[in-house]
Amino acid sequence: MDSVSQSVVLQEISVTAIKQSEKLSEMPEASTVITAAEADRLNAVAIKSLSDVVPNFYIPDYGSRITSSIYVRGIGARMDQPSVGLNVDNVPFLNKDAYDFDIPDIASIEMLRGPQSALYGRNTMAGQINLTTLSPMRWQGWRVRLEYKSRANVKAGAGWFHRFNPRHALSLSAGYSWSGGTFRNEYNGKYADPERLWNARSKYIWRISDDVTLQNTLAASGLHQGGYPYKNVASGKIAYNDTCFYRRFLLNDGLTLRWNSPVFSLSSITSFQYIDDNMTLDQDFLPLDYFTLTQKKREPAFTQEIVVRSTQQDKVYSWIAGAFGFWRRLEMSAPVVFRDFGIASLIEQKRNDANPGHPIAWDSRSFPLNSDFIMPGWGIAAYHQSDLSLGDFRLTAGVRLDYEHVSMRYHSRCNTGYTVYDRSADGSLSNPRHAQIDIDENGSLSRHFLTFTPKFTALYKLPFQQPSNVYINIARGYKAGGYNTQMFSDVLQQRLMGIMGIGAAYDVDKIVGYKPEHSWNFELGSHLTALNGRLSADLTLFYIDCRNQQLTTFPDGTTTGRIMTNAGRTRSYGLEAQLYLRPTDNLSVTATYGLTNARFVSFNDGIHDYAGRFLPYAPQNTLFLQAVYTFRIASRYIKEVELDANLRGTGKIYWNEDNSLWQDFYLLPGASVAVSGSKWQIRLFATNLSDKCYYTFYFQSIGNEFLQRGKP
Repeated sequence: MDSVSQSVVLQEISVTAIKQSEKLSEMPEASTVITAAEADRLNAVAIKSLSDVVPNFYIPDYGSRITSSIYVRGIGARMDQPSVGLNVDNVPFLNKDAYDFDIPDIASIEMLRGPQSALYGRNTMAGQINLTTLSPMRWQGWRVRLEYKSRANVKAGAGWFHRFNPRHALSLSAGYSWSGGTFRNEYNGKYADPERLWNARSKYIWRISDDVTLQNTLAASGLHQGGYPYKNVASGKIAYNDTCFYRRFLLNDGLTLRWNSPVFSLSSITSFQYIDDNMTLDQDFLPLDYFTLTQKKREPAFTQEIVVRSTQQDKVYSWIAGAFGFWRRLEMSAPVVFRDFGIASLIEQKRNDANPGHPIAWDSRSFPLNSDFIMPGWGIAAYHQSDLSLGDFRLTAGVRLDYEHVSMRYHSRCNTGYTVYDRSADGSLSNPRHAQIDIDENGSLSRHFLTFTPKFTALYKLPFQQPSNVYINIARGYKAGGYNTQMFSDVLQQRLMGIMGIGAAYDVDKIVGYKPEHSWNFELGSHLTALNGRLSADLTLFYIDCRNQQLTTFPDGTTTGRIMTNAGRTRSYGLEAQLYLRPTDNLSVTATYGLTNARFVSFNDGIHDYAGRFLPYAPQNTLFLQAVYTFRIASRYIKEVELDANLRGTGKIYWNEDNSLWQDFYLLPGASVAVSGSKWQIRLFATNLSDKCYYTFYFQSIGNEFLQRGKP
């Protein structure tokens, strides 16, 4: 285990060394680094495990693994474009539906908070996550992991790391997990959220020469899970009658080629990504036959980045420059099937209430609203950053220019019909006549965006014995615009009802399109070190002015769609604090705290004015406390025993724009005990020891309210 922990500090072939040369504590950034040992202690195999551990970093666990919503400093996204970027072994993940997956053999995780758009580009306006897996150049041997959790949760994995010679190394790893589920569907008595997941990964490193290194990482995973254990607020039960599941296949390959010269380094990062998934929902989440949704999509994507960086040591001036391009093509099929109760209550009843003298009866008790989409997109970018060191001062200026084009071709169709009757004075029906509905609409929409994202920082090295500094950071953030396909079923439904004279007219481009989101982030921070490195502390104050913030809202009435809308203007301010103390060789204490006050400055949806209200879904506080004590044992078989006690806190979280519903601040205590030998470790751990009842998600569907409880 010691070899693994030490490997994370060697940055010879790490992800972060591509775009930075210093330790993060010496840079004008708010950041957190999770080492391999800390990830093991947290039982972290996915980025969702770091929620609350990093200040103001929150990922609610709800729905299924397609729902990877990340909130940082009041900025987040429930669907479509992410607000936080993710790189794994150099590979940038473009689709946030692929963010939640298990990663074996984590070497380190870096979380950079605040806009990273100047260097990392689109969709990093809230931060950037850089994850590195273990290098076979730095560690060799076998790693085997077995895990069992209550409620029949089993995980198993194995990895082989081998260095053939000083120039060639290879690692192969694979894992499998199975969960019986946590929450029971009371309609059929079965667990709603079982899960099966497999993953495989290879990492090959070739030192072609002393100056040239090639690294290729190939990863694949498959997922089949139930998910969506949503509780009806009115009944207090999880109870729905139609099948819910999520299936996903992921494939990622990243090739990094790096050449070092005495003056500069040149890196080429090429990646291919592919996601193929199927989300099928009982969209009303009730024990009634309203409607179901099946969303199938396939998306191949390519990225290419060239990074050039100066490498001269002890220099006054340094620089980094690069170019980035991507191409992606999303193909999606998303039919909504209306069923008996939905036809009766949402169509027939509405139509008959509007025109009782001529009631209707639908031809069949089930019919589909079909929607197919092809959404290609591409973008290019160029960036540059300069650093000037003047004694104890360091000044940085960066700029990036992004151009992106996104388009959508859609095909909506529905073939159905109904019979119209005349109602006589005695209530009898006569004179039946048939009305046919044939909707077959094609359309094409496109948008393009040109964005300029500058960044300015100033850092002053404090005159202390250990490295310490204060800094200011001013940066512009950018999140891309696009199209939201989730409203198309409602568009088609209203088109169908409009033929019957009772529907609303939708402007397709307006209702499904949304604009880019921009922000200015102002940050004052400090990194402090004392007691020969036994004490380190970070403190950050921030203020964010955000324009056109993208929010997911629910349309009024009995609809199921989700509108991605642009709020006029929001502002957010707060603080982040991190403390690490090692008073003795055996004891370490970690404390992190994040405070966010995020409100609407101006947002009027045409019905309500939400100015001054808190932004929904973003927690106002995050807290993490941890104490670890290690007993070193002079034994042939046991080397050490480790005791860990920790506490996570989250909240208050508002669930809607008018702030009438919320989740109060809650605390989740946890603990673990680990016994380690020279080549093995056994850990017993527990989370949510108090069995606190809390909720991680709220939404509305056809006028009903739903919540998902956090795991017990």
